[in-house]
Amino acid sequence: MAVFWETAFKNKKELWGMNPAKSAELTKDFFVENKIKNVLIPGIGYGRNAQPFIENEIAVTGIEISNTAIKLANKHYGTDLNIFHGSVTKMPFDDQNYNGIFCFALIHLLGNEERKKLIKDCYHQLRENGYMVFTAINKNASQFGKGTRISKDRYEIHKGAKIFYYDQESVKEEFEKYGLIEIIEIEENQPMYLIKCKKSTNNAITTNN
Repeated sequence: MAVFWETAFKNKKELWGMNPAKSAELTKDFFVENKIKNVLIPGIGYGRNAQPFIENEIAVTGIEISNTAIKLANKHYGTDLNIFHGSVTKMPFDDQNYNGIFCFALIHLLGNEERKKLIKDCYHQLRENGYMVFTAINKNASQFGKGTRISKDRYEIHKGAKIFYYDQESVKEEFEKYGLIEIIEIEENQPMYLIKCKKSTNNAITTNN
């Protein structure tokens, strides 16, 4: 995965342009409404999805596997971003708790155990009453079922990109015990779910889960 993304950013630079994703704008509105002041963005890339938060005076910390992407983010946003270099599978990178976490189009690129770990690690870095928002591709995507089947609902479309396609059932299975509050269908470049969770003592998640 590290080689895949480093190659992609070296060859294509700002491959998605500089405009933030629709879900980043929606999450910004949600975070502003809930007075979120600091956000962790795992898989921050070159920072385009940090822009709406920065513009609303929300402090942003990122995690990014590609050193080239980090250099691009530093070029565009400078000291407005603090980015840890490494894989999200190695979280946590600090001992800080965040009011909000936004994870765009990343979780579906991971295997079953890696997805579980990412969700748990993000949840454990949330402050009480904080929110985490994930976007994940779903089975309405045109390429679902195409390519090489890796496991149930997971396919490799081209070398290095293994994608797990969510449905409502798998979202609930993976997120429900982590304070799942809403699943919204959204169209980015592919049909996706916007998944919202809230951390509270009622969720009763322990470090042993």
